[in-house]
Amino acid sequence: MSHPSAFRPATLLVHAGTERTNHDETAEALFLTSGFVYDSAEQAEATFAGTEKHYQYSRFGNPTVVMLEDRLAAVEGAEACRATATGMAAVHAALLSHLRAGDRLVAARALFGSCHWIVSTLLPRYGIEAVFVDGADMAQWREALATPTAMVLLESPSNPMLEVLDMPAIAELAHAAGAVVVVDNVFATPLLQHPLQLGADVVVYSCTKHIDGQGRVLGGAVLGRKKWIEEVLQPFTRNTGPAMSPFNAWLLLKGMETLALRVDAACRSAAYLADFLAAQPQVARVWYPTREDHPQHALARAQMSAGGTLVTFEVAGGKAAAFAVLNALRLARVSNNLGDSKSLVTHPATTTHVRIGAEERARLGITEGVIRLSVGLEDVLDLRDDLGRALSVLRAAA
Repeated sequence: MSHPSAFRPATLLVHAGTERTNHDETAEALFLTSGFVYDSAEQAEATFAGTEKHYQYSRFGNPTVVMLEDRLAAVEGAEACRATATGMAAVHAALLSHLRAGDRLVAARALFGSCHWIVSTLLPRYGIEAVFVDGADMAQWREALATPTAMVLLESPSNPMLEVLDMPAIAELAHAAGAVVVVDNVFATPLLQHPLQLGADVVVYSCTKHIDGQGRVLGGAVLGRKKWIEEVLQPFTRNTGPAMSPFNAWLLLKGMETLALRVDAACRSAAYLADFLAAQPQVARVWYPTREDHPQHALARAQMSAGGTLVTFEVAGGKAAAFAVLNALRLARVSNNLGDSKSLVTHPATTTHVRIGAEERARLGITEGVIRLSVGLEDVLDLRDDLGRALSVLRAAA
């Protein structure tokens, strides 16, 4: 195709990165192969020496995976991308490829449970200092980043409370401290927010979520400047092996073709349902980034083109009430996944964030009554009715 900059995101999601074989297939080719052959021993030697470009081994690179990487990079506006087996493999690789014993990382406290574990538990094992700050408190960022720092990690909007962080301000402080800024952009997707344009250096995704969007496969991605990807990240991923399956890459390529349509539809439904939930007497509070009652709604409107596909809400009555609502739903199903074409709900305090502990959940506002709703592609009126019926269980129990 022509240079990616000539096209808008929806077009890039369909065409970018495609490399056809001599058979001129319409769909991207699926290369289910672990290795590759060479014309000669000399070509193999030159390939390993780096003087000739040739595929070596699917752990290092695979044509189908490379198409996905190139397409993601084009949509993100990144110089380079490397795909990984899972989203957590992407986060782990981004951090551990860069950090060394004696380094210091500053992270926003509001992280997905497994990300929180890496920062709080894994990094200190390797002699890396980990400092948490309340992400919306710029005074805490200023204090933490007054000390030289190797890396900053944040997610915005955060999981599950949809906290929105001031990326340009944080990036400015981080860069002054010598840090590389890593942003988990999974809730916003590459379509709703562009961290690299807001000051981030590295963006990570769980492709399992919206990019696949149909609950089929796992995958992750790390994007950033070509020099950092090739010189810092790539030696780590090549030698530690968090490689993506070519089959998963092929499915993710097909998922990307409909990403713009799916995200747009789910965002419109999520905004409608957030307003609906806010009007229900059983709902104590709703969090949706672009609603006027969101603590950072002005920042969300400045950084994001829409509010996203997630709605978080709290019911009075704690865990028992939240479980009653989840169990009464018939259309939205209980699952800790998100970004799917099917609407999914979960209780973060007992699932995604159970292992960070009650004290940390309290600091993040993840109460026993909090429910996270990932809005899918069903008719929004059916979803409204399903939520209404489920909430009516609390009225009956009152």
